[in-house]
Amino acid sequence: MTAADLLHTLGVPAAALSGGELRARSPIDGQTLAMVHAATPQAMAAAIGQAQAAFLAWRLVPAPRRGELLRLLGATLRVHQPALAELVTLEAGKVRSEGLGEVQEMIDICDFAVGLSRQLHGLTIASERPGHRMMEQWHPLGVVGVISAFNFPVAVWAWNAALALVCGNALVWKPSEKTPLTALATQALLEMALRQFNADGGIPAPGGLAQVLNGRAEVGQALADDPRVALLSATGSTRMGRAVAPRVAARFGRCLLELGGNNAVIVAPSADLDLALRGIAFGAWGTAGQRCTSTRRVIVHSSIQAELLQRLERARASLGVGDPRQAGVLVGPLIDGAAFEAMQAALAAAQAQGGTVLGGERRWPPGCGGDLAHYAAPALVSMPAQTEIVCHETFAPVLYVLGYDHFDQAIALHNGVPQGLSSAIFSNDLREAEAFMSAAGSDCGIANVNIGTSGAEIGGAFGGEKETGGGRESGSDAWRNYMRRATNTVNYSRQLPLAQGVKFEL
Repeated sequence: MTAADLLHTLGVPAAALSGGELRARSPIDGQTLAMVHAATPQAMAAAIGQAQAAFLAWRLVPAPRRGELLRLLGATLRVHQPALAELVTLEAGKVRSEGLGEVQEMIDICDFAVGLSRQLHGLTIASERPGHRMMEQWHPLGVVGVISAFNFPVAVWAWNAALALVCGNALVWKPSEKTPLTALATQALLEMALRQFNADGGIPAPGGLAQVLNGRAEVGQALADDPRVALLSATGSTRMGRAVAPRVAARFGRCLLELGGNNAVIVAPSADLDLALRGIAFGAWGTAGQRCTSTRRVIVHSSIQAELLQRLERARASLGVGDPRQAGVLVGPLIDGAAFEAMQAALAAAQAQGGTVLGGERRWPPGCGGDLAHYAAPALVSMPAQTEIVCHETFAPVLYVLGYDHFDQAIALHNGVPQGLSSAIFSNDLREAEAFMSAAGSDCGIANVNIGTSGAEIGGAFGGEKETGGGRESGSDAWRNYMRRATNTVNYSRQLPLAQGVKFEL
């Protein structure tokens, strides 16, 4: 199906796809898919006003009723999963199984939110004062702003939207300029669910509850600067986070940042190399290296370094690069020319810093747009040390390999980068595995054993430390980001004792 056919199936009106200033293109062949209307900062301010009014009503709707909206959204996504996944492939360049997997993440987080709608509970706390009860409540926060990146154009929105909505908040979304069509389609599916929700005879959802505004950087800045936005969840580069976070902090707003990753895999002498090979290959070269959890570094024990390098090179050379819609293709295009140039600059820097580079050259798959699209062979780079370029995140299929002799050295190399998102060790040594997950081990938000760095499930909180931003989205108790805590003390006695034994007698 063409992009126009998919968008029609998904309920996006034709008027939204032409006559605009924002070009939607496919990285598969560089062709224009649509010309989308770009919002202005003034339109963003108006949308936030509508969302604020919607929040005042939505926060009073019982949480299980709010969960019903997420149940309907999940059901709608199940029906339309093939079409939305195909649009993700067209606009983001993912292979088909990854497009389907991304929409499955949306469905999974909707299911999670439905269950959560009956578990938004606080604590009862023992009071030191006789005849008193302390308790903790969690209340809806307000308007939640979402800024998403191109590489997960729908799943990241769903992580935020499902939790924000079930927690009683309103939502305003500014998607990546590189993936406006998937955003319009996602909004259309949410509106289908809202129509069903409002037709079932229960408490209805207010208008303006969830909105999407495509636009350029100034629209995102307007979202970050508006004091009515209680929480801004922003996914993207560390550079973007450095620009956004101070703007939100200046007005004492909350930020949830999901930024860069420079994820490493340690391969110990006891590792199952067949298992490690599969985990590293997908982590490094799947999605053309354009995941925040992509494996950027392998730190391998010197006793098995040569063997692992040989295996990695055979795997790298065998990977099919081309149109992600074709069977047998595992590596699709880079998102655009800037991404390809950044990859080439990184490889040149690695070579200048003593590295040995295999692969990385440009590819021109037949029927894929020639110079209009940007395909590259995955790269494998042996490095003599963790140099400056190795410490830098390059959003491309580039894998650096470093050797180590002692486990403490491996941990030091692993933690010796500015980012702290995802990490893994392949080892059958229980002591090494436990040490890696301990306080003295990986300094990342995600630490895995005998599984790669990429492919997190929604049940666990997703996010990382240091320049990754410290945010947590998706599962576990990440819902608390979208709520405010109130500590309550109830005095049911006829006395008024003060805490800590303070006396104030009138």
